[in-house]
Amino acid sequence: MTNIKSSKKRMIQSIKKRKNNSIYKSKLKTFLKKTLLTINKGNKNNAIKIYIITQKIIDRLISKKIIHKNKASRYKSNLCIKINKM
Repeated sequence: MTNIKSSKKRMIQSIKKRKNNSIYKSKLKTFLKKTLLTINKGNKNNAIKIYIITQKIIDRLISKKIIHKNKASRYKSNLCIKINKM
């Protein structure tokens, strides 16, 4: 346990940040799964609608620096390729 006031504060901040980041990451995973499910079902219109929402979430996570921009672009391109193959 820390004794310095600033390090205690930093520890509390990091716990809060970790909690928020895990919430955002799980939301991303949920929408990625939803998009893949609609692609597997073969419904292109719904897949495109969910892909647009997923793309917004991915962009938001880039701006908050929760995921790396290259990882985000990989997610987007893989989903886009799968949708175009439908």
